[in-house]
Amino acid sequence: QVQLVESGGGSVQAGGSLRLSCAASGVTSRTYCMAWFRQAPGKERERVASFDLANGSTQYADSVKGRFTISQDNAKNTLYLQMSNLKPEDTAMYYCAAARGWGGTYCPATRYNYNYWGQGTQVTVSS
Repeated sequence: QVQLVESGGGSVQAGGSLRLSCAASGVTSRTYCMAWFRQAPGKERERVASFDLANGSTQYADSVKGRFTISQDNAKNTLYLQMSNLKPEDTAMYYCAAARGWGGTYCPATRYNYNYWGQGTQVTVSS
């Protein structure tokens, strides 16, 4: 049973930083891709960044490249998203997700390929 629990969201001013954490239990093999998605009110859920557990490769949405960094601590079974130079348009609910069987290929961008989701953590950036 895979369980994902996010933490670390909050309210910051533009230009500030936050680090999100996702404690993952039950992800016992390297055949998974892990990812952070976000969804703002009235918008589609979009992939922000992904991490391939098989080879450590990462992918980012164009809108966050150079500002966000995804990483994973294998010993702690925790996925992170370090967010810097935050902008008001980064305001959204952020979700951790896991896609079984995609590790070592490429991490999918669409939400429909992700089997497991956390409950989300809110990030609010004020100008």
